[in-house]
Amino acid sequence: QCAARALGIPPELIHISETATDKVPNTSPTAASVGSDLNGMAVLDACEKLNKRLAPIKEALPGGSWKEWINKAYFDRVSLSATGFYAMPGIGYHQETNPNARTYSYYTNGVGISVVEIDCLTGDHQVLSTDIVMDIGSSLNPAIDIGQIEGAFMQGYGLFTLEELMYSPQGMLYSRGPGMYKVPGFDDIPGEFNVSLLTGAPNPRAVYSSKAVGEPPLFIGSSVFFAIKEAIAAAREDEGLNGDFPLEAPATSARIRMACQDKFTNL
Repeated sequence: QCAARALGIPPELIHISETATDKVPNTSPTAASVGSDLNGMAVLDACEKLNKRLAPIKEALPGGSWKEWINKAYFDRVSLSATGFYAMPGIGYHQETNPNARTYSYYTNGVGISVVEIDCLTGDHQVLSTDIVMDIGSSLNPAIDIGQIEGAFMQGYGLFTLEELMYSPQGMLYSRGPGMYKVPGFDDIPGEFNVSLLTGAPNPRAVYSSKAVGEPPLFIGSSVFFAIKEAIAAAREDEGLNGDFPLEAPATSARIRMACQDKFTNL
């Protein structure tokens, strides 16, 4: 999309090959949600070089098509390949050598509200609804970004409510495999799941005013954890118990059941 927009051509004409060191020897990994930030800006850098080379041809053939311009450039022996590179400016914090630098170029923010229902006898819970609003600048692709937000939320949901590592006294991992280590499934998706993108909040620090969206929404999964804790507090108050109590993550069925104290948990 970045290349198509920069070159002014349909996305169907863009082909993306696999990353390999025979093409870019020092490419950065797609980690820390900066894939679009780094690669998108590098693509723009390369496209600007191509546009400068093609500018005289476009001026000579103002009514021409992309294929005609490229054909003309080929026979005029104009280079049609370019390498782009981008290094995010203003970052590089180090406690001793560079203490005044920024750790991140910007921050991605969001808010989420979840409504849950718990079963005080079994410790089971159900997420009735979740509403999320994310500030991701000017989205490059809203459909993909909303999918990223939904996926990250479900990963965070698993982190805060299901996925528990259990070890033996000797240090052997008990929770091995899907039978013991529970990850979110289709039934764990909120019954009503609404994701909205904040509008009118461009980000001048990234490609086409966008923002990273891969990992930031994960922590919004904690809204389910805190909703569960609120539900447990309500159940405890109905029993005349103190609403203040400790609850460690993940909020598994066993921990929910034991937190809903009654005559059975005291046996």
